[in-house]
This record gives sequence, structure tokens and C-alpha cells, in this order.
Amino acid sequence: MATERWKHSNTTVYNIGFHLIWCPKYRRNVLENEIEARLKELLYNKAEEIGVIIEKMEIMPDHVHLFVKTTPTMSPHWIVQQLKGYTSRILRQEFSEMRTRLPTLWTRSYYCESVGHISETTVKKYIEEQKNK
Repeated sequence: MATERWKHSNTTVYNIGFHLIWCPKYRRNVLENEIEARLKELLYNKAEEIGVIIEKMEIMPDHVHLFVKTTPTMSPHWIVQQLKGYTSRILRQEFSEMRTRLPTLWTRSYYCESVGHISETTVKKYIEEQKNK
């Protein structure tokens, strides 16, 4: 888990987090027991490989919740694509019952919301007040 609020690069100071949610095809309850445990392991491994920090994760039988921290150069779409593609391939190889129940593991859709320390209202107010300073 990251302990610092801000991260730094040569030219940027940032704090970017995304809440990501996606589900298996047909919203089937397949993410249980050993599949759930293996999925968590695979998600952490792939996130580390691509340079994303998983702050919080919850695997429900029919969907996945992730809160990730990332750099300004990574799009949420690319992150989800990497995580879903990798986990689908490995899980379907290791658990043959998934191949018989589902044509593909994940749906093509996902939910993404940017999450920050400061609320949207605070940012709007700050920008509006800039001329008055």
C-alpha cells in the first residue's frame, strides 16, 4: 500500500486513483474459492508488472472491485485491458470448468471513476476563486 499522498516524477506531482469494476460474462458467480484466490494473486502480479498499485481489492462471486493508484501516463482503459486480458487467459488455462461455462471470462464493459483526495466541488470552487486573488 502506498503511504504517501503524492507521487513524483521528473516533471510531475500527482495523485491519481481509479475505482474499477468489471464482471464475468453473463454475470455468472464463478469468482469463488480457489478461483477467487488465484484471481487476487494474478491481479497483484500483473499490477506490479505494469506499474500500478492496487490499494484495495474485493472479489465478489459475480464482479471485481479495485482501487488502483497509477501515473498520469496510464489510461484506465489500458489498465483494465491489461488486467482482464491476463487474468482471463491464465484462469481459463488453469480452471477448465470456466471454458465450458463461459465463451470468454469477462464482459467487454467495465466501470471506472477517478478518485481523488479533494472533492469535485472543492476543485470547482478553487478554480472559480482564482480571478479574485
